[in-house]
Amino acid sequence: MPLLPHHHIPEPPAPINLGEQPRICLIKLATLGDLLLTTPAIHALRERYPGARIDVLTTPGSAELLRDSQLIRHIYTLDKYNFDRPTQVIRNVRPALAAGAFLARLRRERYHAALLLHHLTLPFGRVKYQALLAAIAPRYSVGLDNGWGTFLDIRVPDKGFGFRHEADYCLAVVKALGAEVGPAAHPLRPTDLGWEDIHWSPDYSAPGPLIAMHAGSGSYSVARRWPVERYAQLAARLHQEYDARIVLLSGPEERLTERSLLARLGRPEWIEAYHTDSPHELARMLAHCALFIGNDSFPMHLATLAGVPTVAVFGPSNHHAWGPYRPDAPREVYVVRRNDLACSPCFYRGHFLGMPQGCPPRPCLTELPVERVLWPARRLLHQHGWRPTGAALLG
Repeated sequence: MPLLPHHHIPEPPAPINLGEQPRICLIKLATLGDLLLTTPAIHALRERYPGARIDVLTTPGSAELLRDSQLIRHIYTLDKYNFDRPTQVIRNVRPALAAGAFLARLRRERYHAALLLHHLTLPFGRVKYQALLAAIAPRYSVGLDNGWGTFLDIRVPDKGFGFRHEADYCLAVVKALGAEVGPAAHPLRPTDLGWEDIHWSPDYSAPGPLIAMHAGSGSYSVARRWPVERYAQLAARLHQEYDARIVLLSGPEERLTERSLLARLGRPEWIEAYHTDSPHELARMLAHCALFIGNDSFPMHLATLAGVPTVAVFGPSNHHAWGPYRPDAPREVYVVRRNDLACSPCFYRGHFLGMPQGCPPRPCLTELPVERVLWPARRLLHQHGWRPTGAALLG
């Protein structure tokens, strides 16, 4: 049984002023999707402190996302996966020594504030984050407190996963430093990443819409995937009704899902696979799509950043925490999920991790019919001028 927080969750702190040219370090040791959701907060922080030196500490695999951003001065990387468990720290002596030397370098930056953009969910995670902040030794440590954050100087209330969207939790942290955070004022922006060329521009000259589809979910939780046969049925229906062309997205760990989907459809000419290791290239391609349909994943978040109307399929994971983030245009996104299951979500629920791999039957996804996803897809297509073809109307 997980341990409950042993202290009361604090009240929202009074904002502080760091001065004209503070040195600030944002800590988000996470995957691409989670790092992307911090960018509204980085934007708000830069607006509040235009003369600040803002650095970001993240994982090596996610650093490329911020490579061209003008909001930050420097990106530091730390491979957190070497230190996910106590036994790993003991075994990985050399990486631990290298990490110690690296953190000593960060300590010499003499940061005015270090912002920990993580929940204090797991016991060993709390130990790691406390040690990390102690090593960096900022003047102020700022972060979310679910009752275990007494080591933080400025404690922002964490009332559990899904009480706020993850992007809004990050905004609440920078609000504690005086950033102006208004409703819908800070959506995901391509320009925050330095991507000036990303503008949603679907091709209306084509016979039918170009629809991006992502049937994977990365490698951390494959339980988030709606069955591949449903995606195949959905693709066939959209092609039949709208003469849609489908571009199928998949990462290296999702190639088996991609091959299975293509095989079920007989590899028709109206569907093609798209592969890239570059988030910028993926966003550029998505910006030409009329619609995105996919599971809880980084491509879903990137589609919302590019302004693409989005249908997101959620099962075990918490849509209130990680749903498509469009506070500026909520009618452009739909979340499809089973609302009649008391057990859903079972992953990141309340203050606990829950079940990343879901339960074996996964009724939240396996019993979710194609029509439930097809309906919002049709609605978003109609909303932007796409209509069924003559053959579909006659049929």
